[in-house]
Amino acid sequence: MSNWQELEAKYYMQVVARTPLTLVRGRGARVWDDNGREYLDFVGGWAVNILGHCHPAVTQAVTEQAKTLIHTSNQFYTIPQVRLAELLIQNSCLDRVFFCNSGTEASEGAVKLARRYGKLHLDGAYEVITAINSFHGRTLAMVAATGQAKFQEPYTPLPVGFTNVKYNDIEAIKSATTPQTCAVMLEPLQGEGGVNIPSEGYLAAVRDWCDRKGLLLILDEIQTGLARTGTLFAYEQHGIEPDIMTLAKGIASGLPIGAILAKERASVFTTGDHGSTFGGNPVACAAGYATLKFILENNIAAHVRTVGEHLASGLAELKQRFTFVSDVRGRGLLAAMEFKSDIAAAVVAACLDGGLLVNKLKANALRFMPPLIISSSQVDEALGILGKALSSVSSHVEAE
Repeated sequence: MSNWQELEAKYYMQVVARTPLTLVRGRGARVWDDNGREYLDFVGGWAVNILGHCHPAVTQAVTEQAKTLIHTSNQFYTIPQVRLAELLIQNSCLDRVFFCNSGTEASEGAVKLARRYGKLHLDGAYEVITAINSFHGRTLAMVAATGQAKFQEPYTPLPVGFTNVKYNDIEAIKSATTPQTCAVMLEPLQGEGGVNIPSEGYLAAVRDWCDRKGLLLILDEIQTGLARTGTLFAYEQHGIEPDIMTLAKGIASGLPIGAILAKERASVFTTGDHGSTFGGNPVACAAGYATLKFILENNIAAHVRTVGEHLASGLAELKQRFTFVSDVRGRGLLAAMEFKSDIAAAVVAACLDGGLLVNKLKANALRFMPPLIISSSQVDEALGILGKALSSVSSHVEAE
């Protein structure tokens, strides 16, 4: 354990199971630790560093803005906030945006917006249907929305107003709908829950049900948005449009920012209904504008589709080689590898020894979230290290 890690153990709340690695520098898809060792990064800040570490377009925008104006509050207009808002609306199906500081805040704001809509247009309906194995954030309300018992049990009793139902099951949503339901909130692809991909037609069926019942459809695109799955937003792949959408993670390629986007009819907040001291901060918005502009001008979504197919093919080959791999799945540059036993931690450690950073999604699963600018040759490099890591744990697995 390094001195920095010892200090962290002494001073920091122990709420994260950290990889024993202290990172001090990053460039593109690579990072370096405090001993100067280099690693290929397939964690990407948990799908945040979408243009890689310290991308020139982002660092230039941040540097220039930090020298010009760092913070004002939302009492005043600022140019970076308006520029980013305009670019997001021009390139999505939504009409209004509000900026906050994280995915959790975006989810919480989306639910507030849906409840306000319910009070105004649905006779006071306030309940939101969400999915089991979803993940919408860490506030008490979003823990209630998140359909995972491990996040909920330590904090009971939870706030009321959420019903967790089976994902990828339209009948479960129909059965859970009551006169008190104002919205359905889903991830187009469940990231934290396992990189779970819904069946063809599921989201279209949910959209149709919401239309028939007058409910709002909230899509949580915090992990899937900004070209991560091969289109700018994942909803585009399902032929539907949400009434409300949440974004965060990669918007500013490393700076904290979140966003709530809404159709005009669902944008029912009025003055004083919502707010944020730091939301729409000029530096974060400047970074967000630079990030989104680069993604659009360089057709990063098409690059993600191409390189994502290469990654998927390589993971499928590893599944064929190692019988203890039970499944590989994903979309674009968000992928998972699942094992027949709880060996994910051992594989993460072996990858670390080989110079590759990956994420333990569950005790028996890994998640891969490289920057969207990753090259096919870097994917091959990662697959090579992963293959050696799987080989190194195979004797232990077979012995079991």
